[in-house]
Amino acid sequence: MEGIVTMYQDFMKKADPRIADYPLMQSPFLVMGILLAYVYFVLSLGPRLMANRKPLNLKKFMVLYNFFLVGLSLYIVYEFLMAGWLTGYTWRCDPVDFSQDPKALRMVSVAWLFVFSKFIELTDTVIFVLRKKNEQVTFLHLFHHSVLPWSWWWGAKFGPGGMGSFHAMINSMVHVVMYFYYGLSAAGPAFQKYLWWKKHITAIQLAQFVIVSVHISQYYFMPSCQYQFPIFIHLIWIYGTIFFILFSNFWYQSYTKGKRLPRVAQQAAQHNGSSIHENGTVTNGKVKAN
Repeated sequence: MEGIVTMYQDFMKKADPRIADYPLMQSPFLVMGILLAYVYFVLSLGPRLMANRKPLNLKKFMVLYNFFLVGLSLYIVYEFLMAGWLTGYTWRCDPVDFSQDPKALRMVSVAWLFVFSKFIELTDTVIFVLRKKNEQVTFLHLFHHSVLPWSWWWGAKFGPGGMGSFHAMINSMVHVVMYFYYGLSAAGPAFQKYLWWKKHITAIQLAQFVIVSVHISQYYFMPSCQYQFPIFIHLIWIYGTIFFILFSNFWYQSYTKGKRLPRVAQQAAQHNGSSIHENGTVTNGKVKAN
């Protein structure tokens, strides 16, 4: 046991010291505890607490919450661009700048903010549970909201910036569109006429995974690349592929297979809960995760 502790301490010494004092970045065990508590709440404790209670009316909160995340995501995109992607990065093999240069420190800051935003977004699932929309807590949704923040934490802890940060910037761009849609959806029936483009959100998400995978795949065809963390490259490529498959299946279930339903069946499905829901879309029983 003492040897394991020593190995862990030696490993953590390689982390970027510039991010050590940011909230949540001191230890992976704190983050692990938060994510485990999140999974326990949404899969067990939350549904049991709500079993004999009426769904909470959170519409006003949801409008504020979703549009707050629109603003936060926009700010994160802007900071990524100003910290490197429009101010010096080549968009090919960009190593992490570990210096004290103001632009490098700005990248550290936005990398942390991106990770922190993922913990804010755990509220998505809490909302589902409190509104008794437990059918929306799918494998895709839970995987996205629990496993990926864990991975992103390690990315920011050891390599905030460089080639590996491209996917975070693209993800934040997608979240601007996505949470804007959810904000309108939460605003009530008066805004339903503005939600005709729900299908395009999935298309944008699929495009995200293609763009990220193409960008990261450059690494495998370069004669040399000084990016310091090849493991992050491999993980980003694997995640991009997995999510492309999962969201392609959602597209098929919702917009291909679902469209084959007779009109009467479609109307019946809508009365059974298969319509637009705040912070998620359900079509023919298939749920789209944030």
